[in-house]
Amino acid sequence: MIEMVIDARKKDLGGFEVGRVLPFARKRMVGPFIFLDHMGPAEFAPGADAINVRPHPHIGLSTLSYLFEGEMTHRDSTGAHNIILPGEVNWMTAGKGVVHSERTEPERVATGGKLNGMQAWIALPLEREDDDPSFTHHAGADLPSYEQAGLFARLVAGEAYGARASVPVASPLFYVHWEMAPGVRAAPPRGSGDGGYSERAIYVATGAVEVGDRRLNAGQMAILEPHAEPVVTAIEPSTVMLLGGEPVGPRLIWWNFVASTQDRLDAAKADWKAGRMKLPAGDDHEFIPLPEEPGSTTQFPAPTDPV
Repeated sequence: MIEMVIDARKKDLGGFEVGRVLPFARKRMVGPFIFLDHMGPAEFAPGADAINVRPHPHIGLSTLSYLFEGEMTHRDSTGAHNIILPGEVNWMTAGKGVVHSERTEPERVATGGKLNGMQAWIALPLEREDDDPSFTHHAGADLPSYEQAGLFARLVAGEAYGARASVPVASPLFYVHWEMAPGVRAAPPRGSGDGGYSERAIYVATGAVEVGDRRLNAGQMAILEPHAEPVVTAIEPSTVMLLGGEPVGPRLIWWNFVASTQDRLDAAKADWKAGRMKLPAGDDHEFIPLPEEPGSTTQFPAPTDPV
């Protein structure tokens, strides 16, 4: 039923800690999901720096930001400027190249506050790698939701349970948010066969659940076997994310770049180093430099490579 369990690893992003779930040494991708961070949960004191991610580039992927608590300000080189709030989606497609920043507004820095949410990278299929960059924000009715008998469910992106979110995904996938009261039982989207998905995973953001007879605690992800049809039971109040989809093929990843070939990665490195990628309007006075010691490029999937 469960292929493996992945524990989120703590990573310090310059004063802000995240739980990194993907990539993992023995499971680099789940469908097209190539990167998954749990941001927080954190509480910033008044005057603390909070989220302060300088402009940086991406290629070959879409980023999906989704919050449980708090807020973040997004700016990018398409001209987008948006504050994301809980229950909303920021979907940015990098395609052939985009630059963005994520910040906390000065008034929020002054008062302090909480931040808790998820950030995913979703690899683009081969035919979409050279798309023009774009950004869309989604909230309300374009994210289908359901609430009954202690279960709240929101379809964050893709298709599941007969519903479709309006987020412009580029390949078959699903991303679902559950809030579960103790004792609530629910099933993830179907696996291989009968119109289901070949790769699926369950991540527990808070609380604890049972998947079949296996307990999952906060910060753990279960990779489901392709044909398994488990029931998830909440042991305590729990926040759960379900994700998966169809694979898009092997990918190379280096720093913030995802690509199908080394040539694409090398071109992106050269463009960023030479200043040929436009910075976001309103946040163009600083940026994150290209790493001086890049290390090795990793091909995903590559189960023998360490993370």
